[in-house]
Amino acid sequence: MSSRTRARGTAGVHTVRIPHQRGRRSAQPFVVVVPERPSLTREALTAIGGLLWRFRRPLIPTALALLAWPVTALLHAIAWWSGLLLAPAAAVPVLWLLVMQRRRPARSSVLAWRAGLALLATTTAAWTAFAAGFGPLAGPLPLFWLLTWLVAQTAWLIVRRSH
Repeated sequence: MSSRTRARGTAGVHTVRIPHQRGRRSAQPFVVVVPERPSLTREALTAIGGLLWRFRRPLIPTALALLAWPVTALLHAIAWWSGLLLAPAAAVPVLWLLVMQRRRPARSSVLAWRAGLALLATTTAAWTAFAAGFGPLAGPLPLFWLLTWLVAQTAWLIVRRSH
């Protein structure tokens, strides 16, 4: 094999140069790039990434719950007192429920959904405040996070199916 057609390149990609063709005096030579076969790990990660991308909307609560861990850990590491600033946010969903009931009174299922949403938002805000103040792994906070995530994900899937 001549040096002009032998494979050259770095690991993972092989470049093969095809010599000049007849009748093409000033044209550049053709370059064919043949990629290396992907590893089994890369194939598995591609499949998992494709599934996550395909089901990205149903997994929004999971993504937000997973994002909450490093954010609250960072808040705890930088400023533990940020939990004191976030604590009043836990009362906002209850105030929202009271205002909504006063402006647009509801009964039965609408009231139940409003109360459930306010309860879920209150527990999420309380967990965020406690995790920012004491760290996301302190005491029962991981179990609290797991239960809140489970309820949020289930409610999200139920609401999305009903529309």
